[in-house]
Amino acid sequence: MQSVRAIFRAFSLLCLSAPLFLDSCATSPTGRKQLMIVPDSEVNQLGIQSFDQMKQQVKISHNAKQIKFVQCVADAVIAAAHGKPNIPDQWEVTLFNTPDVNAFALPGGRIGVYSGILKVTKTDGQLAAVLAHEVGHVISRHGAERMSQSVAEQGGLIAVGAATNNSPYIGAALGLGTQYGIILPFSRTQEREADEVGLQLMAEAGFDPHQAIELWKNMEEASGGNRPPELLSDHPSDPNRIQDLESHMNDAVARYEQANAAGKAPHCPHP
Repeated sequence: MQSVRAIFRAFSLLCLSAPLFLDSCATSPTGRKQLMIVPDSEVNQLGIQSFDQMKQQVKISHNAKQIKFVQCVADAVIAAAHGKPNIPDQWEVTLFNTPDVNAFALPGGRIGVYSGILKVTKTDGQLAAVLAHEVGHVISRHGAERMSQSVAEQGGLIAVGAATNNSPYIGAALGLGTQYGIILPFSRTQEREADEVGLQLMAEAGFDPHQAIELWKNMEEASGGNRPPELLSDHPSDPNRIQDLESHMNDAVARYEQANAAGKAPHCPHP
């Protein structure tokens, strides 16, 4: 971990001072500096391949009412995301028949929802908070960023020049700690960033952003206090997450009111 931090500090300096490395430097939607070695084209293709693999290994739901609900919410979120960076024109949404409380969005335009999360998301706005958060990871290029971290950790600064033209470096990075090739554990910084971007996105889609607060209250209740301390988790604790969301609520409410004024008011009945 210390080596990764040292590499990021070095890259931060390079981003500011060395034109040679500008292609490896990026800025997130919230203004955070990012190291980007792995090209988006690689990540997008891997997202599509990984999703296809997952559909072969995890049971797909055929519950028509639940599928209609999930698709309705996803369509509204995707429409709001259209035109934002790294967002493809076409998306595929799949409901998996598993009790896990989870969902994800992959580069390349793929969204997976586990049916177990429908017991925790009591309204369409709460599911929108989940999906907008996951699409927020895609908008923020967090998958490519984590893979770039892996390249940097394995090869240090030398890998910068080699990785983009040398597939073994990229292949090694993609193989580290991945599930189905691309579903990576994001850092707390990335999770908070996806929360902020997702809150804006759900509001722009016409969903009440206050439902994001209610979602995490539900999550906290569902966990029964059994979640690990924030220090030991890649995700912020539920109370801290709620506090962070509240700090961005005024901006989100303004976006929500603007979306409503423009006629965006999705209504997706919960099954």
